[in-house]
Amino acid sequence: MPVYEYDCHGCGPFTMNRRMADRAMPASCPECGSASRRVIASVPRLATLSSATRHAHATNERSAHRPDSVQSYRARHPAGCSCCSSAKPSSGDPPKVKTRTGPRPWMISH
Repeated sequence: MPVYEYDCHGCGPFTMNRRMADRAMPASCPECGSASRRVIASVPRLATLSSATRHAHATNERSAHRPDSVQSYRARHPAGCSCCSSAKPSSGDPPKVKTRTGPRPWMISH
């Protein structure tokens, strides 16, 4: 459920989890119980996103203002660096070669 902000005239601002359908309706203040109107006092809360999504948002925000240069990338990732590679580490054995064709000889290397 989204977190909405409300402002009580007597007690001040408070937040409340509510259904989206109820977002425009006044909420009862948890202190005094008076009806309080909804206000937008801060940016939306993104803490409920997954860590991968938050990381993607942070990367997009960072690259929008200061994209990486080739020099800065090479400084962090020297030649032969495999930290960003999606390839599996090699076991040292050469790849297996298919020797038997089976019922479809036209598909030897597939």
